[in-house]
Amino acid sequence: MHAGTDILATVRNLEARDREPLAAILRGTGVFSHDEVRVALELIDAVLGDPGQTDYIIATAVRQENEVVGYYCIGPTPMTAGTFDLYWIAVKPEAHNQGLGRLLLRHAEETARASGGRLMVAETSSQPSYEPTRMFYLRNAYEEVARIRDYYRPGDDLVVYGKYLSL
Repeated sequence: MHAGTDILATVRNLEARDREPLAAILRGTGVFSHDEVRVALELIDAVLGDPGQTDYIIATAVRQENEVVGYYCIGPTPMTAGTFDLYWIAVKPEAHNQGLGRLLLRHAEETARASGGRLMVAETSSQPSYEPTRMFYLRNAYEEVARIRDYYRPGDDLVVYGKYLSL
């Protein structure tokens, strides 16, 4: 549990009833494009449709009465020894700045560490709308490890952050 500004939340495994609230969160951030939301929902559906799959791990932050307030999706990076990708992390816009993103990120790191993870990698955009995301990673001890100019489109770089997880 996490005590933020009078908010208690727990992180639990993804459940089918979480899909629609998560879709609303992804759309409500105002950051993710239609295609990005579609891909995030495809990963949620992949996990819900095949609980035995091992490519993605999704956990949901909930408040009292199972109000969904955020989630993350991580997975082991193929062809690596202990590297995990942080594919998605999102918090309900009205719950921003209450420690929920940090709670989710710490849980994701612990989950990866428990599975032999030694490095977490997160990719994001250089667009101004992603500035809060980039600052979030920096505040949580991630460092910019790579940048590819004009990756997504001219003027939109791929920015890669990484954090070594102590075992």
